[in-house]
Amino acid sequence: MSRVPVKMTINGRAVEALIEPRTLLIHFLREQAGLTGAHIGCDTSHCGACTVDLNAMSVKSCTVFAIQANGAEIVTIEGMAAADGTLHALQDGFRQMHGLQCGYCTPGMIMRAHSLLKENPNPSEDEIRIGISGNLCRCTGYQNIVKSIQYAAAKINGVPYQEAAE
Repeated sequence: MSRVPVKMTINGRAVEALIEPRTLLIHFLREQAGLTGAHIGCDTSHCGACTVDLNAMSVKSCTVFAIQANGAEIVTIEGMAAADGTLHALQDGFRQMHGLQCGYCTPGMIMRAHSLLKENPNPSEDEIRIGISGNLCRCTGYQNIVKSIQYAAAKINGVPYQEAAE
């Protein structure tokens, strides 16, 4: 099969490659760009473990051909922390609020939450649950994931995190 050139910016870095037109973005990120943070969970777009930001929108990278991302700006979980290694508020939130167990869904969950907080900087619990509903977690029961996102929203907004009364 003939290869086609692609160029994109991934986590602020220009990337160029020759790819087969049928290459999925998740495979390009993992196998050619060497960014293995996004996970392949289902290959059917049901789980969201492969979620990345593509031109500032959440996408499940198992449903996008790499050629469709030609010229795009992509952010993966590897691009969330600051250059000095300081964790993004969401990464810190998942750490502080125990928003993960096995960690398989965590990169995709954080990336979806990143877009959610850009869309709605102060979401309610229900808005968070709806906002992450396309990403599945098989371990946590979601309660601490929601708390993690609430923690991050508070941190981003510069207000103290207050856990909701039960």
